[in-house]
Amino acid sequence: MDSNRKLLIDVLTFEVRPEIIAESVHNTGKVLVQGVIQRANALNQNKRVYPKKILAREAQKYMQLVQERRSLGELDHPESSVINLTNASHLITELHWEGDDLVGTVEVLSTPAGNILKSLFQAGVRVGISSRGLGSVRELGNGAVEVQEDFEILCWDMVSNPSTQGSFMEQVTEGVLTEGVNPSIRASNEFQKVNEIILDIFSSLNYDCGEKCELPVRGRK
Repeated sequence: MDSNRKLLIDVLTFEVRPEIIAESVHNTGKVLVQGVIQRANALNQNKRVYPKKILAREAQKYMQLVQERRSLGELDHPESSVINLTNASHLITELHWEGDDLVGTVEVLSTPAGNILKSLFQAGVRVGISSRGLGSVRELGNGAVEVQEDFEILCWDMVSNPSTQGSFMEQVTEGVLTEGVNPSIRASNEFQKVNEIILDIFSSLNYDCGEKCELPVRGRK
């Protein structure tokens, strides 16, 4: 069955309020966010269904990495099953189930990629949390597929192309988060914020990238 395994990527959106980030840093010295990172027994935006028994098994196995603080994720998805340490931005520190929702606590690291992620959160930019795993699927009909027993979760990444469906996370006092309804996405403004943040980071490093620093913004020619 290994020959049929492929990289499976699925995204949920979430949002962290900038003022709560500041409060979290003040109280704990860390940026912590918590919310739904995977959903079982439901057809997702990619028309995949993850059976709960398979996700539960993988979450249990992943807890070994959590306990050893090796549960790293990257900023944006690489086209690889290898987790690149130079691009690590965060760490999963806790997992638990709420019904069919797998809820995780994420600690943003003080790495170069983590500092970019932190800046995006503080600017109110909506990003996604995305699972990366290896596995095969079975056709269910009408384009839907079910993830099979050979599935292996690799990590959860933070990505710039969140789905407009699903749930998002919002940090509240003392790290407790609530779920909310995903509001309309102002794509052009958010992409502009990303550009400005990246340019500010380059400027703070006294790095002159010339015209190459001008990044494309959706909705602008």
